Amino acid sequence: MKLKLAFLFAAFIICTNLYAQSGFPFAKEVQAFKHQDSLDFPKPNGMLFIGASSIRKWADLEQRFTGVPIIKRGVGGSELWQWAQYYMPYIVFPYHPRKIFLYAGENDMAVGKKTLDQTFEAFTRFYTVMRKELPNVEFYYLAQKASPSRPKFIAPGIELNNRVKAYIADKPKNTYVDLATPILNDKMQPDSSLFVKDMLHLNSKGYDKWQAALQDYIK
Repeated sequence: MKLKLAFLFAAFIICTNLYAQSGFPFAKEVQAFKHQDSLDFPKPNGMLFIGASSIRKWADLEQRFTGVPIIKRGVGGSELWQWAQYYMPYIVFPYHPRKIFLYAGENDMAVGKKTLDQTFEAFTRFYTVMRKELPNVEFYYLAQKASPSRPKFIAPGIELNNRVKAYIADKPKNTYVDLATPILNDKMQPDSSLFVKDMLHLNSKGYDKWQAALQDYIK
């Protein structure tokens, strides 16, 4: 009982400190995760899904992979550099996951106005920080999708995928997962029937495609 109370107090202090830090992005979402952790902390060796709203909005992610310890920690609108700089001590490292699945980078260029080079550099920083703290974790890079609402970012997204794929290829415990190709149509353009009205986020049929692409890695 004392240990549980100590953990709850520590979680409260962490959440309070988030608000005290000037410029901490999406602090309320991180606070909500820490509150959730205080009530039911995930067991170690889980499958941790992190990244932006494409993870956060995958409402039935856990139900699609029943019997697997999924930990979903998507922060809507987040960018790669924010994961490297802010979030990992709060909603990555404490879980001691066996596998990490990352979907982030699309917002860096489209929302944060970062260049391709800056976005790739943010990934390498994320990767370095992750490997320093979790050297044995199995890492899965989820390829950036082509979104109909962001046509001018399709080519940079493809190039980011290619750079990351090459960067992790000769390093151990890494896997590149192609989530981009399965949601293209016969003309190799984003299939709008797989997106919700905003033409940015996937609908259930779109997530069916992602589930199929991920099936062999989540076990």
